[in-house]
Amino acid sequence: MLAPNKQKYRKQQRGRNRGEAARNVKISFGDYALVALENAYFTANQLEAGRVCLTRKIKGNGKIWIKIFPDVPYTKKPAETRMGKGKGAVEYYVARVKRGNIIFEISGNFSEELAYEALKEASYKMPVKCKIIKRDILTGV
Repeated sequence: MLAPNKQKYRKQQRGRNRGEAARNVKISFGDYALVALENAYFTANQLEAGRVCLTRKIKGNGKIWIKIFPDVPYTKKPAETRMGKGKGAVEYYVARVKRGNIIFEISGNFSEELAYEALKEASYKMPVKCKIIKRDILTGV
C-alpha cells in the first residue's frame, strides 16, 4: 500500500478540507484523466483498488499515473475506549483531495472508448463523484 517512508511528525490534526483545487488540475502526462468533483479523503486502499481496475482494463497497453499520494496520518482510538488518555494510534494514511484534483491519468495505444470505460470503472472505486476529461490536442491541456 501507499504510505510515506518517513515524516517530520507522527500525528497530525485533521483540519477542514474545503474549497477548490488550485494545483494538479491540468493533464500533465497522460491523454485521459479522472477528476474528483467533491472534497474528500482518499485512503491508500481506495487508490490501489482504482489502480488495479485500470491496469486490468487496459491490459498493460498503456501507462498509468497516480497523481495524489496518501501522506496524511489518520488516527483512531480503539473501540470501547474511555475518553481521554491522549490521541489514538495511526490507523492508515489518507490523501486530501479537493474538487477539481486529478486522481489518475492514463495514456497508451488503445481506443478512446476503452480509456473512458477503464476510467469509469475506476471511478466506481472512488469515494466521490468523478468525471473523465481528455487532453485537448490544440492547447495541450
